[in-house]
Amino acid sequence: MGRKPYPEGTRDKFAVSGFNSAASDGGPRGSVSIFDTTLRDGEQSPGIALNPDDKIAIARALDDLGIDYIEAGFAGSSDLEKDIVRSIGKLGLEATVCTLARSVRADIDAALEADLGYVHTFIATSDIHMRSKLKMSPVEVKAAAVDSIEYARDHGLRVMFSCEDATRSDLAFLKDVCLAAQDAGAECINIPDTVGVIAPKAMGLLVKELCSVLRVPVSVHCHNDLGLALANTLAAVDNGATMVQGTVNGIGERAGNVALEEVAVDLYAFYGIETLDLSKISAVSQTVGRITAFPMAPNKPIVGRNAFSHEAGIHVHGVMNDPATYEPFRPEVVGADRHFVVGKFSGSSMVGAKLKRLGIRFPEERMPELMEAVKRFSVADKEISDAELETIAYDILWKGADAESPCRLEEMTVITGMSTTPTATVKLSLPDGTTATQAETGVGPVDAALNAIRRAMHPGMTLEEYKVSAITGNSDSLCQVVVTLKNVQGDGRLAFGRAIGPDIVQASVDAMMAAINRDYASVRRERREY
Repeated sequence: MGRKPYPEGTRDKFAVSGFNSAASDGGPRGSVSIFDTTLRDGEQSPGIALNPDDKIAIARALDDLGIDYIEAGFAGSSDLEKDIVRSIGKLGLEATVCTLARSVRADIDAALEADLGYVHTFIATSDIHMRSKLKMSPVEVKAAAVDSIEYARDHGLRVMFSCEDATRSDLAFLKDVCLAAQDAGAECINIPDTVGVIAPKAMGLLVKELCSVLRVPVSVHCHNDLGLALANTLAAVDNGATMVQGTVNGIGERAGNVALEEVAVDLYAFYGIETLDLSKISAVSQTVGRITAFPMAPNKPIVGRNAFSHEAGIHVHGVMNDPATYEPFRPEVVGADRHFVVGKFSGSSMVGAKLKRLGIRFPEERMPELMEAVKRFSVADKEISDAELETIAYDILWKGADAESPCRLEEMTVITGMSTTPTATVKLSLPDGTTATQAETGVGPVDAALNAIRRAMHPGMTLEEYKVSAITGNSDSLCQVVVTLKNVQGDGRLAFGRAIGPDIVQASVDAMMAAINRDYASVRRERREY
């Protein structure tokens, strides 16, 4: 596939270690092809099952990303899978579409029936697989590999050959099979670390050994069982591999495959090798994540929710001055956005900047009050959304800097549960210096708490209106409560109160107390003015 050069200035958006070049012996040279197996190995992740429309949508996204080879499935596994593979092959994609096939003629026939021009054959070469799974001798394994490749080539197919469990195979036998596969017509030899058991230095040595005896390109397929898939892939490329197999988001059997988005970014960051369209990585990752419904860790490199999120005040301050202080590359490189998280570790400079971006003029002298509220509401490491931050800020401004509180809630106990009548007991400090304790029931904990406060304050006080809303609509959202009271002091006046918080009962009580205190403050102000 002809690649478009990366936009001018892309290199300037990276800030990787200078020791990389100092330690390099020149690194890999030339191009690296990307072979995607999201639709085959990725679908083998427990919990993922793709229908034909799903596979076609992902295939189109992969092609748009710039994938060179798309392994559309395993045509020999079922007639349905064969039909899906055939459909993807007929999409007219720029990528070369292929199917996986065991080293048996029936699987090659399935590839032919799927109307594909490329097949990826494999057979295991490790002692444990030959003995325990295949029940075949090394001689039989080599013969099967050669026969399937020659059969495919005789029928006009291009062939890639894989030695399954290569990293646990005898090196002499591995070389023998790979050379035989090359001579039979395989145009590429793939080396899978099938269960992720090789170390990067060893992978580099293995690939270097194979490249020294093979004329055709060497590919690698690394699994992540021991967390080394990316390191092993880079070690392979550093020692001569010119094709990388993997999946979007690193999905795959067990701990998954190497994540191609990580491979593409690292190859460019460390070696200047251009592969995928980096600007489309985030969008394609989201597409695959949405279709597969496969959970992804927030701290997943490159595409995780937290990849470009900053909360700690020192980090945010640094990034605001120069993104390179705490980012290896700019988020726009992969089509992502930087996100400043408002939480308990946030600093006032970042919160102030976010308020300014939201169009809110918040007085500097009130910032300590706002920061205290942010930290109070960031319970259990909750992230404060933009909508919630805006509501908190306006709530503080609404209350005023010198809000009087002649009435205070000293104590509150609410009892509720299944087959239990909701009951609340409150103790209030009243404006005349006395206290009042009252217990009441209600249809729920909020109703019981508000009833108790009403009875403790004034027997004629009524709740005229009560409104509650979850600010973001999520179950962990801060809620905002607005109340309208009448006859707080028995004079027929209306009083308004509002409050926000993570607990609906506490927020409701806070809103009622705010309305009561505003009523008293309003009356006192009127008397002073009179």
